[in-house]
Amino acid sequence: MSRKFFVGGNWKMNGDKKSLGELIQTLNGAKLDANVDVVCGSPAIYLDFVRSKMDAKIGVAAQNCYKDCGVNWVILGHSERRHVFGESDELIGQKTAHALENGLDVIACIGEKLDEREAGITEKVVFAQTKVIADNVKDWSKVVLAYEPVWAIGTGKTASPQQAQEVHAKLREWLKTNVSEAVANSVRIIYGGSVTGGTCKELASQKDVDGFLVGGASLKAEFVDIINANV
Repeated sequence: MSRKFFVGGNWKMNGDKKSLGELIQTLNGAKLDANVDVVCGSPAIYLDFVRSKMDAKIGVAAQNCYKDCGVNWVILGHSERRHVFGESDELIGQKTAHALENGLDVIACIGEKLDEREAGITEKVVFAQTKVIADNVKDWSKVVLAYEPVWAIGTGKTASPQQAQEVHAKLREWLKTNVSEAVANSVRIIYGGSVTGGTCKELASQKDVDGFLVGGASLKAEFVDIINANV
């Protein structure tokens, strides 16, 4: 099954009206691959501003649940929400259910910390995180899974294409066993963790990598190159 490539830009709390306005102009004027869904996660205070300025073909996401300002996507389970704000797997599952019940699409983040990878429990961690999300999803067409190894977020370290592919393939196998083969084949599993214009093409070539959730590079013009990784 062919899965449409998905690229999210997670701006977090970065930017102001001037810098985000310039970035929006760049994105609106760029020739973007039409076979890619693009969504940008704006700081909460600028959601209305970004949605009003951004081309309608580009989606806008919030870091939490918002509905009445034209935002259709929400980013849930990001490592900073888990490990800085202390959100549990159970809470992230509840937020996933709440968002879906209220008509929002969800980018659901999962991923292991460095000590967990070094202890050889990456699969145990990401499967447990995925299960709590899966238990709260009825319509998987409204969900994108984002595998973001915590040790690669904002560190400059990127999982190798082979490391990313290995985890994505195992996640798809987990979905096949625990949800359904149809969902395993159709759900998009994207990679996040220091993705740049220089690393995106090889990552994008992996069979089970269906796109990216991009941090720092999504605030720069190279975000266009990442969106167009398959061109």
